Amino acid sequence: MNCRDVDHFLIEHEDSAGVRLPAKVHEHVLACDSCGDLVRALSPSVVAEGPSLEILRRLERSLAAELRPVRPLAPARYFFAAFAAIFVLIVTAGVYPLGAFAIAVMSPAQSIAMLGALSASAGLVVYSLVRQMAPGSRHWVPPKPLPVVVVAVLAIVMTGLFRFQYERDFWSSGWACLRAGTAFALLAAVPFWLILRRGAILSPRVTGATAGFLAGLVGTSALELHCTILGAAHILTWHLGVALLGALIGLAAGFAGEAAGRHLRSAPR
Repeated sequence: MNCRDVDHFLIEHEDSAGVRLPAKVHEHVLACDSCGDLVRALSPSVVAEGPSLEILRRLERSLAAELRPVRPLAPARYFFAAFAAIFVLIVTAGVYPLGAFAIAVMSPAQSIAMLGALSASAGLVVYSLVRQMAPGSRHWVPPKPLPVVVVAVLAIVMTGLFRFQYERDFWSSGWACLRAGTAFALLAAVPFWLILRRGAILSPRVTGATAGFLAGLVGTSALELHCTILGAAHILTWHLGVALLGALIGLAAGFAGEAAGRHLRSAPR
């Protein structure tokens, strides 16, 4: 079937209203722009029929090849409880053998305010993660700016609770805190990732950054319970820096996951 054959068919049926195109003519019209424009111009007298049976079968096979059985999501409260339990368990189990020395050197007001701010921040991040596991969920705070908002709030709280002061061993003590906090974050990242796998993640970058930030908050919380250095510069740079580092690592992992997914989809079958 070629353009000339289509022209002959249209000429032969130019006076017949409601004529449907045969399957071969229809397939050629779909592939040829000029013939397609001509048929559309003659649409009052020539009605194009639907796709052929073979086209529909090929479409069905291509769609069915990508279908996979999925398990229904558990209720959101179960995921929330799992994230919260892991967070508390790792912080408690990690700080217990080291000692919660920071509580002894902080005032009761500082302890309550700092732990309250960290708990509220972790709860908000967990809530966002659980919502991201179920596509179409509503969010109190959009997931993309959430880590930035939480960091800003925590920075304001820390600056208000602690004073900036000179520290002789700022870099050496800070590096020790950063390493310890990162170890806690990496320990928490594994079970967090296992929980996230049970959801339907649409944006690996956003979810990765959020999950990494939550893991980093585990390290930040552990340091706030253990570290006796109460200088604002130390806490903002090294303790809160663990949460920021976790968010960056999670974002990078999300980018890598999206790139791997695109590569697999574009690979020849």
